[in-house]
Amino acid sequence: MKRPTISDIARQAGVSKGAVSYALNGQPGVSESTRRRILAIADEIGWRPNSAARALNGARANAIGLALCRPARILGMEPFFMELISGLEAELSARDFALMLQVVGDHDGEIAVHQRWWGEGRIDGAFLVDLHVDDPRVPVMEELGMPVVVIGDPSGAGSLVPVWSDEGAPVRETVDYLTALGHRRIARIAGLPKLVHTTLRDREFARACAGLDDCPVVHTDYTGEEGARATRRLLSSRVRPTAIVYDNDIMAVAGLSVAQEMGLAVPADLSIVAWDDSPLSQVVRPPLTALTRDIPAYGAHAARMLLDLIDGSEPGSFEDRAASLNPRGSTGPPVSAGH
Repeated sequence: MKRPTISDIARQAGVSKGAVSYALNGQPGVSESTRRRILAIADEIGWRPNSAARALNGARANAIGLALCRPARILGMEPFFMELISGLEAELSARDFALMLQVVGDHDGEIAVHQRWWGEGRIDGAFLVDLHVDDPRVPVMEELGMPVVVIGDPSGAGSLVPVWSDEGAPVRETVDYLTALGHRRIARIAGLPKLVHTTLRDREFARACAGLDDCPVVHTDYTGEEGARATRRLLSSRVRPTAIVYDNDIMAVAGLSVAQEMGLAVPADLSIVAWDDSPLSQVVRPPLTALTRDIPAYGAHAARMLLDLIDGSEPGSFEDRAASLNPRGSTGPPVSAGH
């Protein structure tokens, strides 16, 4: 079917295209009865405004941009992003805003997408995620003047508005809990080292582990494959850890499988803790002790902040609740603490 046009509306209403334009844009020049008739016909035939034409008129696009610099196959397996997007979408759809999502290969590609979307009037604002140390996207977004909410720590957000949660408190809580159980060798299988939240967790983990026997950190790309490989390497070492903390639940589930494959009992021989308590953490056996946070609510807060920016308000940063430890069956005292 051909997309309905202003000409189609004008023909059915028996008026000029100019009159239709006045009516659709809420401008004077037509009577109220004619305006109502034109709007009813537009709705009946499914007419929708062209984004380029709206941009020329300075009208809103009613769309928000989110470009993700992650392989699409990984995105589909990452519970955190699926839950975050569900929170964004729930809040945006309630305000009749669409979420424009595009997967890109690198930061240059992400910058180009946002510049094009903003220049063509396709979006009214954007979310910035996976904040990097000295992130090149931040100064570009500042220069564009586009409403942007950074889902990440204020330390890397520049003048952009951040929505964030404390990364340090959950790390301290986890290490304190494991040491109280008797663990002295706690490893961490972390995400990408260039991410701001990874560096914050790295720093706090080192502080929290001061005085313990051995607390190695292995950085990965968040995939199950890399999580399994790192786990196998740690558990094959001469002095293996008695507990491992994983930066997401995908890697933790993979690590649990490796431990069982190597004949280790969880939690007697190895305790496991996962960030981001998705249903995946609860359906494995034993269910995983996890750092729990309301990720959809996190996304909803970010969406509300961005919509406020678009409406002309100037909100400050928003600190969401930090993740809290939810102990389950994957953690316990080490059976042989002297191993």
